[in-house]
Amino acid sequence: MKTVKFTAMKDGDREDYAFLTEHEIDYAARTGERLLDALVQLDEGLSGYKITRLGHSLQAATRAWRDGADTDWIACALLHDIGDIHAPYNHDEYAAAILKPFVREQCTWVVEKHGDFQRLYYAHHLGGNPHARERFAGHAYFDDCDQFCERWDQSSFDPDYETLPIDFFRPFVLEVFARKAYDPSVILAGERVPLIDPATARTRTGASA
Repeated sequence: MKTVKFTAMKDGDREDYAFLTEHEIDYAARTGERLLDALVQLDEGLSGYKITRLGHSLQAATRAWRDGADTDWIACALLHDIGDIHAPYNHDEYAAAILKPFVREQCTWVVEKHGDFQRLYYAHHLGGNPHARERFAGHAYFDDCDQFCERWDQSSFDPDYETLPIDFFRPFVLEVFARKAYDPSVILAGERVPLIDPATARTRTGASA
């Protein structure tokens, strides 16, 4: 078979859907590579900052790596703004939806809510509510999102910061998206992993690779 036999899904048979499943599994296996390609397109996104959106993403991931963060946190720091081009009004939800099947619930929540948490730094200048995050007060991951934004997101617009290149982060992204989707041993619902590992951070501080 080169294509399915049907033109309406209700007319498909077992052979058709077995054929499609094989193709879909193969396509899904290359998700990490497609996301890395899409990340480069952030250089075509919103201008006005001192660095590009790709530069911001790489800088956030570099800060996460130097803080001793684990693979899930690093991948999320890198991809947290992946929706900026195609979903400028809900880029946080867009990124979280992409990451959700493959990273801890903790990390998905932080990426999904980081837009509200970031408002602390600028909303008062625009007549908005800088305390939008307070509706999540008491949530198990509230402090994680606070630190994600403070340490890795809002601080990562510095053209003089020594930022690691995208190829450095390729293995992290490929590892994450090679996982079985929605694996409970990966999602770890309700569990928390610190953003910062002081012991690992000491070995990475100042490192270029």
